[in-house]
Amino acid sequence: MAETVMTESTQRASPIGTVMRYAVCIIMSIFVLVPILTAVTGGFKERGQLMAHPFAIPNPVRFGNYSDILQMGTFWRQLSNSLLVTASTTLLVLGVGSSAAFVFARMQFRGRDWIATYFIFGLLFPTTIAILPLYILIRRLGLIDSLWGIILPQVAFQLPIAILILRTFFTSIPKEIEDAAYVDGASPFEFFTRILLPLARPGLSAVAVLTVVVSWNNYFLPLVVLNSSQKYTLPLGVMQFTGQYGADWSMILAFITLAMVPAVAFYLIAERQIITGLTTGAVKG
Repeated sequence: MAETVMTESTQRASPIGTVMRYAVCIIMSIFVLVPILTAVTGGFKERGQLMAHPFAIPNPVRFGNYSDILQMGTFWRQLSNSLLVTASTTLLVLGVGSSAAFVFARMQFRGRDWIATYFIFGLLFPTTIAILPLYILIRRLGLIDSLWGIILPQVAFQLPIAILILRTFFTSIPKEIEDAAYVDGASPFEFFTRILLPLARPGLSAVAVLTVVVSWNNYFLPLVVLNSSQKYTLPLGVMQFTGQYGADWSMILAFITLAMVPAVAFYLIAERQIITGLTTGAVKG
């Protein structure tokens, strides 16, 4: 009887819980989408219209702001710098992170777990906390005002999460598969490249997406490292553009919209990969 009462009360509470979950999701979506939609639509307005009606639909629609920015050489140069930094960072994180995760997951040696934990402790130290010793190190390496002065620190700070995710995948691969590969004459490197990496594709995709988003939106590190405007990435380009067109917010919003299009598009395309990679790793771990 008691179980029946609990079941009936749970069923009655279920619709309320569903409504609450949808309400929270809608509220969160509003907080996320309103600034984005405001920036996108603001780029299609004239300055006076934007100041008078910032949240209204553009009327008339002005495409000149976007076309003017797309004709600027500085925008394409900053876009290429961001693409170079992001692509280099992602490839190095995948290469170094997967290799380290393979060692920590499949090879036996003294202190393995302690060393792996030491790497994962890097998640506790964001760039802003370590910026002073990091700047001194970059300067001693002669990488000030160099894109490599951004790429290498980004790789270092992204390796902990990459090792954490990929080590979970590599550990979950049955030992029998590894033994069968060695019996067939495969070397550890061949087992790693031909068997482990294809099986860990969801984890690699998740690491790649996280690295791309973090690298593309990185503002603080390029601000500290780069001195020449010729090497600015898009986040710094937004700052430079805002200073140049400080009175024309419609142009600024158009530039911001174009700057975030690549990252948003990449995330939307790879959203399923990052969710699959993280959830699969959690289940297997």
